[in-house]
Amino acid sequence: MRCVIARFPFELTKGGVLESMKGIKPEPATSESVIIGRRHYPVKQVGQVITRQDRRDFSAAEVLRALAQLGFTCRTVPKAAPLGILSPMQHASAMLGTPVTV
Repeated sequence: MRCVIARFPFELTKGGVLESMKGIKPEPATSESVIIGRRHYPVKQVGQVITRQDRRDFSAAEVLRALAQLGFTCRTVPKAAPLGILSPMQHASAMLGTPVTV
């Protein structure tokens, strides 16, 4: 499959990506990740290996799009649910045992 990452064209195949990542230890994934084999790799690490470019030269979205088209399972970071911050009045009501509505 032909794809463009960081303004450079690449001819990627699923087998080629599997071969490139063979023997490479995954770094801890703190953001988007991709499952290659049975391992979870950060998308930027995979992009660096398959393109041989610096991680600052491409975005995670470019690599995610290419890997998803090749059939790899990609995971994004879920959005955190907003915390219910109580107003001073709600906090005082909660301390008195009155039910609080947020």
